[in-house]
Amino acid sequence: MDAGTHLELEITDVAHGGVFVGRYGDERRVVFVPDTVPGERVRVRLTDTSKRSFWRAEVVEVLDASPHRQPHVWAQADLWVPAEHRPGGADFGHIVLPEQRALKLRVLEDALARIGRLSLPATMEPAHPSATGDAESADGTGWRTRVSLHVDAEGNIGPFGARSHRVVPVRELPLATAAIADAAAGLSGARPGRVDLVQPADGRVRVIARPEARPPRAPRAEVVTERVGERAFRVDAGGFWQVHRLAASTLTTLVSDALHDVGVDPEGWHLDLYGGVGLLAAAIGDVAGPSARITSVESNARATEHAGHNLAQWVGARAETARVERWVAELADNASIDQRARLARGVVVLDPPRSGAGKDTARAIAGLDPAAIVYVACDPVALARDLAEFRLHGYEAQTVRAVDLFPHSHHVEAVAALRRTGAQLA
Repeated sequence: MDAGTHLELEITDVAHGGVFVGRYGDERRVVFVPDTVPGERVRVRLTDTSKRSFWRAEVVEVLDASPHRQPHVWAQADLWVPAEHRPGGADFGHIVLPEQRALKLRVLEDALARIGRLSLPATMEPAHPSATGDAESADGTGWRTRVSLHVDAEGNIGPFGARSHRVVPVRELPLATAAIADAAAGLSGARPGRVDLVQPADGRVRVIARPEARPPRAPRAEVVTERVGERAFRVDAGGFWQVHRLAASTLTTLVSDALHDVGVDPEGWHLDLYGGVGLLAAAIGDVAGPSARITSVESNARATEHAGHNLAQWVGARAETARVERWVAELADNASIDQRARLARGVVVLDPPRSGAGKDTARAIAGLDPAAIVYVACDPVALARDLAEFRLHGYEAQTVRAVDLFPHSHHVEAVAALRRTGAQLA
């Protein structure tokens, strides 16, 4: 079968990565198709038949639509728009919000069972209202406080097209806050590269140009303040902070719940790995108390600098600039008897990048013998792999709590609390 061939398919399932599954022919060959919904019958055009195990296709026509299909929340990304003019970033926007969350939960459960070989119940919930009463919008739009737009050689400004690096000019940004969308609409004259729009807690949008041709001396980054409840966090305007306006407070709540669940010894030595500017280290401190000993480890020196300031109320807190993998391995090799005793009474919170912590880091963390581990994940497959690895080294979760911090996209965040079982399977 050649690329360009048209087929009719029944869409039977959802797959990781924002695509859906159809099967073709007597051999039931897998065909991955975006922009569909399980239960639909569609006509597709094959776009890639180079793999023996699966093909890829794009929708030409929806023959029998799912009751869960809706007009796309980003009109320019809907199927009636030619594919080359559709922006990416909202690959579930054609599905009603409750069904999006059901599909994300299905992907998470499949990853835990198939990749991790784990029998774990999982739940899904929306972002939590903030302490000031700010809540998720009814349609799941208007949540992004940070948006990156790209600028091509012709000066076009916009997101990349779906599954491409082609800049697509857009008329609206429905997932962004109103202030971000307004600022983006006024952009012009940017040099090729990227433009970041950031709206911190003070509400004022910062526009940060990131041209491909960097000036020889970059200006010093502006420091802004973000807030979670009554607590303020310093962060570079262009540095990492959760993009959903409710994400930082929601994750603080989920991690705090997990810490209360596993129990936190105030005399333990607690670690916050991939700690950024100290958001989750502060959650540890709030549970452990004012004398808590907390070490936050982050590879970005500017984030570590801010973390030191943000954690100043805990006299036993410190922030270290290091690669987590190397830092944990060195601690596992060199910790003294007294340090090991305090680590064994402590908890480890880790929030790794999308690729996960990996086998070596998971093994090194388990080698510290902490009382418990709280894992924050942004990728279901990486989470499943790492939970399976921790299980081999004597740490098991009882459940996984997922939260929809990226409505209308396939992305999902999840938190799992792992307790020490003492059963070494490796």
